Amino acid sequence: MRERTWFFFFTETSRTMYSSDFEDEIRFRKIWNAVEVVRPVHYSLFTFGHSDLAYYLVCEGENKGDLVSVQKGSVKVDRPMILTPDNIHPEFHNFFDDSEYGSVVDFILARTMAFGNLRLTNSTQQSKLVSDSVEEVVANLNRQLDDEEEEHVAILTAPADLAGVAIMKYATERIVSSAPDNVQELRERGFLD
Repeated sequence: MRERTWFFFFTETSRTMYSSDFEDEIRFRKIWNAVEVVRPVHYSLFTFGHSDLAYYLVCEGENKGDLVSVQKGSVKVDRPMILTPDNIHPEFHNFFDDSEYGSVVDFILARTMAFGNLRLTNSTQQSKLVSDSVEEVVANLNRQLDDEEEEHVAILTAPADLAGVAIMKYATERIVSSAPDNVQELRERGFLD
């Protein structure tokens, strides 16, 4: 499967790229590439109302030899029906325990496409320690989801301290891939005439 790159960094013509910008981009790419959506889902988000993005998050142990954890969760993506100054900017709730990686959100929003007027709320269940191999856990989850014929649950992998980034990557990829269908529905309903 070929991965799409959809980030458009430093597109403003009047902007000068400073070494700190370059270092921020390198840091961001390192963090972003450390997480993976190993079982993507292939359906579009609803154009109106809300969509739920279910997932299993498989995290490596914090230290070598620690058990791998699995956590089931869901991201609710809401689009407000009435835009106000309070909801015109995107909101991310319950993605990061640690504010250090919350800056990833700011980096994405400042240098990529806009996610205006979206509210993304992450909810998770208690994580379970299950194995010492990420690959083994992913294989078992894939088998389980295949047996259940479940096509709307993704599997994400991440180092323990980047769990929120993995969830954010999954949500943003779904938003981006749903955009063409959402625009088409807006056209069909006469909103873009």
